Amino acid sequence: DGRRATELRKIKCKPSVLSQADGSAYIEQGNTKCLAAVYGPRETRQKAQVIHNKANINVEISLAPFSMPQERKKRSKSDRRLLEIASAVKQTFEPIIMTSLFARSQIDIYLQILQFDGGTIQICINAATLALIDAGIPMQEYVCACSAGSHEDQILLGNQYLNNAEEMADTPELTVALLPKSGKFTLLQMDSRLHVDKLEAVMKLAATGCKDIYEILDETVREYVKDLLQKSSPY
Repeated sequence: DGRRATELRKIKCKPSVLSQADGSAYIEQGNTKCLAAVYGPRETRQKAQVIHNKANINVEISLAPFSMPQERKKRSKSDRRLLEIASAVKQTFEPIIMTSLFARSQIDIYLQILQFDGGTIQICINAATLALIDAGIPMQEYVCACSAGSHEDQILLGNQYLNNAEEMADTPELTVALLPKSGKFTLLQMDSRLHVDKLEAVMKLAATGCKDIYEILDETVREYVKDLLQKSSPY
């Protein structure tokens, strides 16, 4: 699409786009678009979901019917791939959200892909981060996700750098979720085989991408808070 190998896709994001949710966000990463909504902490819907010493995190992901015009098959919330992505997002945020502050409650994260062009996990994690911040859910720090891969001996960077066609071609891709300030990884996921000699370089490039995404998300949050303060000021 004209980008350099180490250049991120263009990112557009906006918090607090849904008035009915406790927190929400909209993100575009390249041609992939995602809407996130957070509800809670609130009472659990089922007694079996109650955890006595912390909050239960529930993640659901859906694809809008118009998100994949080239694919006629409609994917439900119980689609195996969507369940795998939801599980990865949940595992990413469980150690980061301060769930011990909300014992016996539930935090719901709903994610909808409005347009699909690869990189679902990455955009879902970034959108969920913004929505959780908008909802005022305390976290240790931001969680940012990016991917990097290898194609014809060249290391490629991108927040979901590989588009849908490249993913379908089994281009080696490593997805990383990082806490930018501490440098800790919360997710490492490989979708296809990558030679071990290239792993370190790909991981470092993906981590660099996560830090670049953090700068974009943090600036968006600060600008949003600044606008709120100006609107609420009596002067």
